[in-house]
Amino acid sequence: MAGAPGGLVRPRNGKMIAGVCAGLARRWGMSPTLLRLLAVLSCLLPGPQFIAYIVLWVVMPKEG
Repeated sequence: MAGAPGGLVRPRNGKMIAGVCAGLARRWGMSPTLLRLLAVLSCLLPGPQFIAYIVLWVVMPKEG
């Protein structure tokens, strides 16, 4: 998956914490800022958002 065009990877540049939102935004063609805002707002809703972020942090490979 790493190195594949359109693959889901955590970028080395442009990340704030782990690069999960930046990687997802790049994959889906969205603004990283918008996705970060949506992620923070989703934490106001009940559910496993924080756990999902941690899992993606572990599972998503680093770019390069």
